[in-house]
Amino acid sequence: MNRRAGVLVAMGATVAGLVTGLPSAANAGPVATRSAALEWTGCATEEHPRLECASLQVPLDHGDPQGTKITLALSRIRHTARTFQGPLLVNPGGPGASGLKTAGFVAASLPASLAAQYDVVGFDPRGVGRSRPALDCRPGHFAPVRPDSLPRDRKAELANLARARSFALGCATRHPELLPHVNTVSMAKDLDLIREALGAARINYLGYSYGTYLGAVYAKYFPGRVRRAVLDSVVDPDAVWYRANLAQNQGFDARHKAFAAWVAKHHTTYRLGSDPARVEAAWYAMRAALAETPAGGEIGPAELEDTFLPGGYHNGFWPYLADAFSAFARGRDTRPLLEVYRAFAAVDREGDNAYSAYAAVQCGDAAWPRNWGTWRLANQASHAKAPFSTWNNVWYNAPCLFWPVAPLGPTDVTNDALPPVLILQATDDAATPYEGAVTVHRKLRGSRLVVERGGGNHATSLSGNACMDRHVTDYLATGKLPPAAPAGEADAFCAPGKEPSPLRQDIRTGAPEAVRAGAAPYQILGHRG
Repeated sequence: MNRRAGVLVAMGATVAGLVTGLPSAANAGPVATRSAALEWTGCATEEHPRLECASLQVPLDHGDPQGTKITLALSRIRHTARTFQGPLLVNPGGPGASGLKTAGFVAASLPASLAAQYDVVGFDPRGVGRSRPALDCRPGHFAPVRPDSLPRDRKAELANLARARSFALGCATRHPELLPHVNTVSMAKDLDLIREALGAARINYLGYSYGTYLGAVYAKYFPGRVRRAVLDSVVDPDAVWYRANLAQNQGFDARHKAFAAWVAKHHTTYRLGSDPARVEAAWYAMRAALAETPAGGEIGPAELEDTFLPGGYHNGFWPYLADAFSAFARGRDTRPLLEVYRAFAAVDREGDNAYSAYAAVQCGDAAWPRNWGTWRLANQASHAKAPFSTWNNVWYNAPCLFWPVAPLGPTDVTNDALPPVLILQATDDAATPYEGAVTVHRKLRGSRLVVERGGGNHATSLSGNACMDRHVTDYLATGKLPPAAPAGEADAFCAPGKEPSPLRQDIRTGAPEAVRAGAAPYQILGHRG
């Protein structure tokens, strides 16, 4: 689930329409249902020179298909092989993450011969990114320095509640027509209109994080229109969304402790002690110091939590966070800390949009407690066990206390009509805890669950783990899945990837280098992705 939109990345010849052609005899791919309705134009980037873009009008209200229309932004890397396996729709999660660049990332990350057999299609969901209209409920909502996330007294608690209420009011005031229709069910129905516009009888799908729930909901509504689906880092559909967010707290605390243990392991580099408990205490001392005097007028305790949360999603950030942590803890040098905050956590205009869409989906998909006392008691108990990010997560979701739109109910994704689906999960993923993958595996008949045992990174595929990637590529190439296990929760296991190493001296504290240090997939997926 989307953690800080400040690191989301927004996103070649011109092609007049999508030529599906006839599938080869060896392919068994989907046949077009009708001519494509999309006009693709080149929108190349330096990384993806073959990227194309298009737009599609869909109903604002799927219950009124002839009524007001909104526009979805799409991207594509077109197939080049004679064997065509149809469109592969990709979603990076969030909710609220832009998917335009995800098409290029996935096409470049798959083996070239396999990517060439698919039209890899990304999209900005309704309300997001370049889709129009785009949500922006309260510009500057994350402008520093925010109130301390810890409600140490009634004043701090009321300040955070006032921010949450103002955000919800901003959504109601600025987007009264769009807001009731930004939810997972509406997005799933959008997906089917994208399928229709692509001229495909069935789609293939790769969804990360929130994208796994979107994919499962789509499959519930349109099971006969799914050819293959990969669900990576799985949302628990029985916990949408209040309990799902509570469940994250212990996982993120555990990942923060794992970060502290890694820093202690590299004591000769960071000089913060070889005892993980001592390192963790130094981090909380840094937090207390910033509560008294924010760094550079930008980083108070809430911003510090935002800055270190990416480390809970992907250990590729650890070397950069550790450099900044060490510089502050040992010498009160705030420059590296400001650098990583600006690179990993500061929220810009795109981030305001992504958070607005996140809130619309999370608050609109299912009911949240409307009594603040219920939240307070539950999170006081959670904070006692997991202090790292519990209250930060509370205030991120607190607009749901005041949400102006009546919520839907969560979708029961139980499905006996789907072809076999591939599910991927790391056991120690904090953002989407392991139990969610087990639940979805049980609900989707014939699915296979592949587990990265001991892995803690969010999003396990196309990020350097050859074992996990092999399962994905085999499945997308031929439909091959691991044999069903006769007993137990999982059908196959992979070892986790290697831990990162401290940065070389010549690139120390170079936060943007994280993109080249194992965190590139995470940069695409975004925080709370």
